[in-house]
Amino acid sequence: MAGEAQRSSEWPLVLSLLVALTGLVVLTFYDWRNGVLIFAGAVILAGLLRATLSDTAAGLLHVRGRMFDTTFLIAVGAAITALGLIVPN
Repeated sequence: MAGEAQRSSEWPLVLSLLVALTGLVVLTFYDWRNGVLIFAGAVILAGLLRATLSDTAAGLLHVRGRMFDTTFLIAVGAAITALGLIVPN
């Protein structure tokens, strides 16, 4: 029973990783800029999920405190987005 509850609490991490993997596939096989922006969206999504979910519901997205995790993930996602937009082809 405890293992099942633990597995179901990892859906935020799995969702973020699926979006990130989609970005990496697009980056590799299609357009690099769109792939980078999708990947950045996955990082920002992880930050937003960490901001809205409790510590137990966030699962492995919980690393430090909620404020640190949220700020760090959104800042990294914003930095990746900015770099993806300003780097020339």
